[in-house]
Amino acid sequence: MSPRKLAAVGVAVIAALGPAMLAAQQGMGEYSAVTEQRLLNPESHNWLMYRGNYSGWGYSPLDRITPANVKKLVPVWTFSTGVTEGHQSPPIVNNGIMFVTTPQQQVFALNAKTGDLLWRYKKDLPEDLLQLHPTNRGVALWEDRVYVGTVDAHVVALDAKTGKVVWDTTVDDYKNGYYFTLAPLVAKGKVMVGTSGGELGIRGYIAAFDAKDGKPAWKTYTIPGPGEPGHETWQGDAWKTGGVSVWLTGHYDPQLNLSFWGTGNAAPWPGDMHPGDNLYSSSVIALDVDTGKIRGHHQYHWNDSWDWDEVSTPLLIDFRKDGRTIKGLVHPGRNGYLWRLERLTDGIKFVDARPFVVQEVFTGIDPVSGRPSYDSERKPRTGAAITFCPGLWGGKDWTPAGYNPKTNYLYIPANENLCSTMTGMQGPYEPGKLFVGVDRPKSSMSWRQGATHIGELQAWDMATGRRVWTHKFQSQNWGPILTTGGGLVFLGGTNDRNFRAFDAKTGSQLWQFRTNSGITGVPSSFAVDGVQYIAVQSGWGVDAQRMQARLDTFLGTKTEVPQGGVVWVFALRD
Repeated sequence: MSPRKLAAVGVAVIAALGPAMLAAQQGMGEYSAVTEQRLLNPESHNWLMYRGNYSGWGYSPLDRITPANVKKLVPVWTFSTGVTEGHQSPPIVNNGIMFVTTPQQQVFALNAKTGDLLWRYKKDLPEDLLQLHPTNRGVALWEDRVYVGTVDAHVVALDAKTGKVVWDTTVDDYKNGYYFTLAPLVAKGKVMVGTSGGELGIRGYIAAFDAKDGKPAWKTYTIPGPGEPGHETWQGDAWKTGGVSVWLTGHYDPQLNLSFWGTGNAAPWPGDMHPGDNLYSSSVIALDVDTGKIRGHHQYHWNDSWDWDEVSTPLLIDFRKDGRTIKGLVHPGRNGYLWRLERLTDGIKFVDARPFVVQEVFTGIDPVSGRPSYDSERKPRTGAAITFCPGLWGGKDWTPAGYNPKTNYLYIPANENLCSTMTGMQGPYEPGKLFVGVDRPKSSMSWRQGATHIGELQAWDMATGRRVWTHKFQSQNWGPILTTGGGLVFLGGTNDRNFRAFDAKTGSQLWQFRTNSGITGVPSSFAVDGVQYIAVQSGWGVDAQRMQARLDTFLGTKTEVPQGGVVWVFALRD
């Protein structure tokens, strides 16, 4: 056997034995099985899924940390992940056991009170893997297992006590551009994931697998094929390589038995390369959890030409309008509009939409359908250099918004005053290679004239549909939202590496702490032995870093944001 093969065998043996050995050394003890009932009604002291509950609120009912005492918040333990790039997953906590993922396909199980390592899983990734977005956004829990989607297009089930692989299902071929970045959604015994890779010319889809054995349950394409409703919105063979990725975890309404998913833009980026409305790009779609059948959709903008993925899943928020309670879907879009929709058994209905940042592309919104009309001079096309605002990263990118039921406010991590210039350029499709249709050296980012800031934290009252306060940052903002029953909003996201707390009602900044790196991780809150903790991963990279590089080019500056992943856990000093 060659030395290289022998080394590979050695790594595989260590990877197989390591989790069990570490678990034995540290001693996990009893593990609380995560039942369907617990996911439907998660305990306040836990954080059992990506956004804390199936509605996607990013809200913890815990109230020990308040505006009156948050200044006493201090770090109580940290854990270094050993890798760089964008750390974006939330610390998931089940009765004192924390699970967190990192770039390079690691899963850590930690003692949530002390930070002690219980086990580590690290997947052996292919040497020829193209990691366009080297990140992972977290795990899902079900019974005594931990589920993770991988950057080489697998779904893996791990034993929650030991980290050993229970099953490993190859979902697609990474060589054709398919990969996963999202945390899986688990409901009714099914593990659901959506494919990334739209910028590589895939045909996106959402797939479900049996949580027990990993066998396929259903598969639903986000681009309709021949004979399916919506196929007529694509011309020629554009549907075969049309992208429409699903980058983020879906949300779930158990009463309607529907899961909701945000979808990405069509590929390549300029719309004249894929004429038509291009369903179901830049949309929210409702899928029957049992069958995968599409029960409804709303397209935020048709024939996407701006790389405005609308991948953030709408939050399930019920609100009052015109004297009735609407079972709502609320989505602050990458296109810069705040959308309020109604979720129905067999459809999604438009309610209203208004811009939350300056938007120079839309000339109007149809009051019944919600279909926008465009300024044609702001729509990128082949052979022309087109400038549009907001730019290609949008008014809000993938970073999740949050909702606090006590204030009835939606909190949006926004970016204002940014514009892009894009030049369309035809290019051939090659499996596994970039297929964006843009002359990248001629593309640029700029500020709106007179701008003095970029990042914003906005609060919108769901009773009125109006903005109530805004906190501005000079830096861009890539901070996912955590809000709490104690009346606070937490987020990082700025290039100064600070993690901050705000008064949820007034927007006053109350506390900040500078971490090792910039924060694009999703914060969570949990309690052990009656003590409330706030947890977040720090680790700058991916799009936040790429935006910074574009801004530095435009401004003639050089901004250094240190990299390196660290889990930070905070509690009150007393």
